[in-house]
Amino acid sequence: MSSPEEAAYRLLTEYTNGFMVSQVLFAACELGVFDLLSEAPEPLGSAAVAAHLGTCPRGTQLLLDTCVSLKLLQVQTRGGEAVYRNTELSSTYLVRASPKCQGNMVLYLARTTYLCWGHLAQAVRDGKNQYRKAFGVPSDDLFTAIYRSEGERVLFMRGLQDVWSVSGGPVLEAFDLSAFRLICDVGGGSGALAKQCAARYPRCRVTVFDTPDVVRTAKEHFPIPEEEERISFCEGDFFTDPLPEADLYILARVLHDWSDERCSHLLTRIQRACRPGGGVLVIESLLDADGRGPLTTQLYSLNMLVQTEGRERTPAQYAALLAPAGFRAVQCRATGGLYDAILARR
Repeated sequence: MSSPEEAAYRLLTEYTNGFMVSQVLFAACELGVFDLLSEAPEPLGSAAVAAHLGTCPRGTQLLLDTCVSLKLLQVQTRGGEAVYRNTELSSTYLVRASPKCQGNMVLYLARTTYLCWGHLAQAVRDGKNQYRKAFGVPSDDLFTAIYRSEGERVLFMRGLQDVWSVSGGPVLEAFDLSAFRLICDVGGGSGALAKQCAARYPRCRVTVFDTPDVVRTAKEHFPIPEEEERISFCEGDFFTDPLPEADLYILARVLHDWSDERCSHLLTRIQRACRPGGGVLVIESLLDADGRGPLTTQLYSLNMLVQTEGRERTPAQYAALLAPAGFRAVQCRATGGLYDAILARR
């Protein structure tokens, strides 16, 4: 039996090596390991994987064996050779053909978020996002910093599609939204959540409101079927331009990007545009009442520090933003997933 001191040292080692675990996942996704094994008619040995991917045989075997330890792959011996196949986790969430694949978000985290986190200490020092240090681009305009190129914008929007493929259903089912016939998804990006909303509530119409560049990208890369007339796009800056009139405004992963002052400004604008009896649905990862958990949400809040000007909040903190903006009857529903829902009425 290990001593408390030994157990503490093992825990420290796990934390210290945590970035290595992330990089194993990032590399395996970038190289296409999980897609290759999914498409192969039978489990493959490391030499075959290396040949298909054009990678170093030694490096490939090391990567595959580490993926086994991380429960991303399974291994068995066949004819004296170790052969690999996907686990249920990787088959569900890391194979591109899966409807729940999170591969685009994994790549976004690897190529953007990870680099910003390399400057976490500086973010804590100055309280600012780290795009300037990570990429050498101005960080004063958050939209410009986040969407540094067309490719970056497409990857981020695909990543959010990944997120809503898993989390969209639970947050839209947290409340009965059938009474809201006209819905506006503010900052709705590709329209991924709007599509799920329209599918769940067939009597509603949904407008996706986002910046001109995002709307253009959405129409080019994430087209809505022509026969689907209940979903439309509207261009504008939600801080300055007129908002589409609606019964319900959805703010999904929007408020956590911004300071309290900017959130209050946006919520006040929404309240003024909202039809009588309407409301706002806030979808965010909620902190515990004391702000010290869950760990994933705390990490998300630090991520808002290094990538935006915002933070994650507790239900009480969201209520404190909603009430002065003119919203009442604030209800909070935990979904059991990464994202929860808050519904407030005008």
